[in-house]
Amino acid sequence: MNTRHRWRTAAFAALLLTPAPLRAQTVSPHLSRQLDTWYKRAQRSARGRWGIAIADALGNVLWSRNPDQPLVPASTAKIFTTGFARSRLGGDARIATRVLGTGFLDSSNGTWNGTWTLELNGDPSLEDPAHAGPRLYDLAVQLAATGIRRIEGPMIVSSEAGPATATFPTGWPARHRGAVFAPLIGPLTVHENIITAWVAPTRQAGHRPRLLDDAPAGVRTMIVNEAITRTGKRSHLHLLARRNGWVLTGWIGTRARMRQVKAVAYDPERVLELAWAQALRQAGVEWDPDPRTVLAPSDGRIRTLAEVFSPTLDTLAADIDRRSLNLGAELLLLWAAGPDAPADSLTAHVARVTGIEADQFRLVDGSGLSDLDRVTPRLQVIYLARIPTLPATRAFPLLLPANGTGTLTKLRLGLPGAGVLRAKTGTLGNVAAIAGYLGRPDGVFIISLLYNGRRTAAARQAEAHLCKLLGARGKVTPDDFDLPPDTPPDQIAEPADSTGTLPAH
Repeated sequence: MNTRHRWRTAAFAALLLTPAPLRAQTVSPHLSRQLDTWYKRAQRSARGRWGIAIADALGNVLWSRNPDQPLVPASTAKIFTTGFARSRLGGDARIATRVLGTGFLDSSNGTWNGTWTLELNGDPSLEDPAHAGPRLYDLAVQLAATGIRRIEGPMIVSSEAGPATATFPTGWPARHRGAVFAPLIGPLTVHENIITAWVAPTRQAGHRPRLLDDAPAGVRTMIVNEAITRTGKRSHLHLLARRNGWVLTGWIGTRARMRQVKAVAYDPERVLELAWAQALRQAGVEWDPDPRTVLAPSDGRIRTLAEVFSPTLDTLAADIDRRSLNLGAELLLLWAAGPDAPADSLTAHVARVTGIEADQFRLVDGSGLSDLDRVTPRLQVIYLARIPTLPATRAFPLLLPANGTGTLTKLRLGLPGAGVLRAKTGTLGNVAAIAGYLGRPDGVFIISLLYNGRRTAAARQAEAHLCKLLGARGKVTPDDFDLPPDTPPDQIAEPADSTGTLPAH
């Protein structure tokens, strides 16, 4: 975990981690009256269903309203996925992306004689928009470094867990199809399975705008430009899917700045093919996709011709939670659970950690985008209390965004410092939720605020006000908790597997 965060946390950890105050933590009568008043106002401003639990660091509920009401959690469900992946794989695990080959190198002309395969294993950071993960160009450069100057034959894509595919999750609402926050999910992931075009106007109205760049590099050949430049500063651009690519439609003003337009990669394999071809060209490797030119390999041994790795699981998870990246959360779940019924494995993990029967809640995905997910505030605070006490997940709170970062940025909390609140937000059309840790002088409050209803903006304001009320004299939350003496041995989380490969199932 980041050294700077550890140093800053250590200044407050001695008080926060002292066992006696944590066990004796209470809600004072004065604070209880303030909470009662807050709730009455929240009910008036945001009519709907509320479920609230405020607990101590051991998960004992200190103040609540409807703590056992099953509600849609939205992206606060990602706390379960993050904890499950961390406990199953370990914080240092990495995902490998490889070029595998069967054949031999003809050193006379640099041709790889035989078959080759791109092995993708669902790395959410592969060609990611922030350039924080590995690139296809890195693989191509490694091929060139081994002396390969030419590869032949069609691109074959595989994964360690089986076929390399990407599909729309069955648990996600159909209305989200085509939305950039709901791309196709699977081992076949490149650039988060979205495409991006950068568009700039021409100086004169009536002309097609300019396509300045694309991501991943190479996809612009699939974009037909039917947009127009108009007089003015505004723009209204869209990338619409068509049979063989996308159409750029709409308009951009002559005085407008460059615009970024995104769309879902509905055919990730085709996008990968274009991006791989571009990477090979940049690395000086020629690719002839004609299958008739491929020679039979000399033996059947599979060689690793090139290999890159994702950032560590902790780095991936922290970024996924900070950005509330649905694709990333689903890939974390697949990585930890494998392709067979991953939501069932996640449900079993949550039941095991909390001691709450699986029929008392429902998790059908790893991101919280599904309308079918149901959790209770009590379940969330118990999970958040227990997961940092387990050996494989002691630094769990630091994987959640701190106040002032990520999806918490827009909440004007007025807390005394970054890290007083570490929490995950959840937002859907009818959901506003926050779940996480709030540091206080007398210990840590664990909070779960779930609202289901139409007035999500008012509910979010009310939740922000409650966080400010509870954390006005806050302290930085600790990076690990003391293991409660009454934690039964059979509730220690799954053994960590830090090999960086998909576990066997």
